[in-house]
Amino acid sequence: MATLEEVTAFIAEEFPQTKCVVQAVGNGGSTLLHEVGVNELRPGGTVSGPTMMGVADVALYVAIHGEPGITPMAATTSLTVNFLRKPAGDKPIVAECKLIKVGKTLVVGEVTLYSQGTPQPVAHVVGTYSLPPRKA
Repeated sequence: MATLEEVTAFIAEEFPQTKCVVQAVGNGGSTLLHEVGVNELRPGGTVSGPTMMGVADVALYVAIHGEPGITPMAATTSLTVNFLRKPAGDKPIVAECKLIKVGKTLVVGEVTLYSQGTPQPVAHVVGTYSLPPRKA
């Protein structure tokens, strides 16, 4: 298991291109905040689908680091997204991830995305990650 500080340092060092800010990690989950930029909007002032999918993927990746520990080579094997309603283009996206199953080789989790300050979810995501073989 890795702490918030360890995961934050790892993400800053190894994944600096993400705009996601890790707010919490542990207890089988994670919470992230993603400030939405103008390049992430689509016509109509809404957040693009690829942006929301990326935030959900990072939330899963971060949650995995909090559970079995820092696992750099964990890789997405599936990601299913249900877009529920139009997210506000002028508010950050909040991702709340909960790991459903942590196995030896696969991790399954779900992520609920919100426009910050809005109680209704804008998307629901289920994803699976493959874990590299653990060293004996």
